[in-house]
Amino acid sequence: MSPGRTSDTALPPSLAGAPRAAPTPSLRTAVVWLLPMLWTCAFGLWGLSRQDSVWRDEAATWQVAQRSTAEIWPLLANIDVVHGLYYLLMHVLFTCFGPGTTTLRLPSVLATAVAAACVAVIGRRLAGRWAGLAGGMAFGLLPAVQFHLQEGRSYALVAAGAAISTLLLTTVLQRPARTHHWAAYGTTVLLTGLLNWLSLMILAAHLATLLWTRAERAVLARWAVAAGCATAGVLPLILFSRGQSGQVAWIPPLSWHMLIGPAVLLAIGGAGALPDRPRAGRPSAAAVGLPLLAVPQLGLASLSLIQPIFLDRYILYSMLGLALLIGTAVGAAIRAARPRFPRASRWILPVTLAVAVPALLPQSLAKRSPASRVDDVLAVASDIRHLKRPGDAVLFVPADRRDTKSVTPDAFAGLRDIALAESPERSGTLKGVETEPERIRAALLAEQRVLLVTDAAPAARPVAAARERTKTAVLHRYFVPVADKQTRGRRVIVYERRSAHR
Repeated sequence: MSPGRTSDTALPPSLAGAPRAAPTPSLRTAVVWLLPMLWTCAFGLWGLSRQDSVWRDEAATWQVAQRSTAEIWPLLANIDVVHGLYYLLMHVLFTCFGPGTTTLRLPSVLATAVAAACVAVIGRRLAGRWAGLAGGMAFGLLPAVQFHLQEGRSYALVAAGAAISTLLLTTVLQRPARTHHWAAYGTTVLLTGLLNWLSLMILAAHLATLLWTRAERAVLARWAVAAGCATAGVLPLILFSRGQSGQVAWIPPLSWHMLIGPAVLLAIGGAGALPDRPRAGRPSAAAVGLPLLAVPQLGLASLSLIQPIFLDRYILYSMLGLALLIGTAVGAAIRAARPRFPRASRWILPVTLAVAVPALLPQSLAKRSPASRVDDVLAVASDIRHLKRPGDAVLFVPADRRDTKSVTPDAFAGLRDIALAESPERSGTLKGVETEPERIRAALLAEQRVLLVTDAAPAARPVAAARERTKTAVLHRYFVPVADKQTRGRRVIVYERRSAHR
């Protein structure tokens, strides 16, 4: 469908205003992107605190954001350099607005809303107003998007950057491009790549779109320059982060059952692309949406054959393509129904949403529940407050569970962290540096009462490191558990010396 098509402009009465005063074209255009943006914001603000829970990945953001920039740089040299730009951004926000679940998650809500608005604009330009409106509204409803809509991590921001760069690409394909368009495109891809360098796979998706639409050589050449500059800017981060690849060693190897979900998504996207077949020399929703959905999925699967990294959050931005194709299918249904049922065709999208929202309600509620995440560092902090006594010691198994102390240090006031040799801040790590196993053993034997913070099933894994084995062995041999509290994936066990207990 031509971007300038005017037969697809009717809106339902609820959006069209008073019957005697038709809205101006600019108002109709604004409604197409503004409504999905507000819709997505409403979904994001609904249950934003998740019952005051914060899980381990968000806890990493929380504790790093509270550090000074002088403390963040050494951390990035050791771990999480791929999230460096995001951590610095969150540091600024925590400094300005203070730590809390709202400050932690609101950037993701706003970024997802921007991405939904971009989908709507792209859809309107390529397949008409109804397609744009449907695609923008669909984006915030997708289960994967709803999960990261309220996540204190960078993936929603990456999706927003991918959406903006795709919008810029459609702009240069539809109208005479100027230098500042390409500069904005390259800058957006660069910043998105610095947030997560796996987002650079969007360049392959954009290249597929250019080749599919048979873009002019001049356009291809300018795209190559912009893409090359952005890639060159991200390349140092890629090379440096390879030294920290051990962080993703826990990701399982790619298997066939892991590809079932992507296959279903590609089938849905392919069906949505059928009504909008591309024409040579002109961009279409199919030519933009299908590569945007398929290329990141296939690219990540291919990379996972070399090193296992197949996690859907790394390519959340591929959902932009799925939403665009869903919107295209809805727009095509409205156009097909309009000649024979002009009045009824206006209600296809409202009815579709009225069916989709209740159907997805169980998913929506689940995503906003603390049980949707592996654990909750704030809930276990409350347990510590109730169980601790003056003079108690504390242990963490594994040492990564010290994140609870880093996020809520007041809950651990008065407790001696007997295994810690150097704090996370001073050591430039997330979990700190612990002393040698023999010194941990000696310190434990000098205690009468110890609080152990560990994982609860099913998140708990067998201990492997020598320090962790020493901690558990001494506790089991010389101490007896007197209290055991499990809350949302975390566990606090209170141990007393056997002689004292008797």
